[in-house]
Amino acid sequence: MHEFLVANGYPALFLLSLLASTLIPLGSEWLLVALIVQGFPPLPVILVASTGNLLGAGTSYGIGVCGRPFLTTRIMRLGEHERLRAERFFAKYGSWSLLLSWLPVIGDPLCVVAGMMKVSLGRFALLVVIGKVTRYTVVALAAVEGQKLFY
Repeated sequence: MHEFLVANGYPALFLLSLLASTLIPLGSEWLLVALIVQGFPPLPVILVASTGNLLGAGTSYGIGVCGRPFLTTRIMRLGEHERLRAERFFAKYGSWSLLLSWLPVIGDPLCVVAGMMKVSLGRFALLVVIGKVTRYTVVALAAVEGQKLFY
């Protein structure tokens, strides 16, 4: 599977990043690093991963906007505990908490809660993309620096 994903480069990274930013327990950082090690230029890799991740977060936001308990509990498997924790975090830090939407466990519920709280789509997208681009940039820089150590 690893070889298939690396061989498919940008489309595979986009899809994996999109899926990873929903409640599906996937990670896309390993593929970002693998592509950089394979010689893909870091900037397009960062942009593709960030775009996929933003669109995936947008689906969570959209589910929050729709506000249907069936969608949040059955489809996204967002339990009462996770939702309450995200709501408390959101209440404390407001929409600025979306800068942390890349974090495991709390990030996806934050996007759902942002939709439930009717945060404007523009503000949501701006804060989420800042957080996700920053995360992928740090991972890409670590990959580039790691290459320098070993080659």
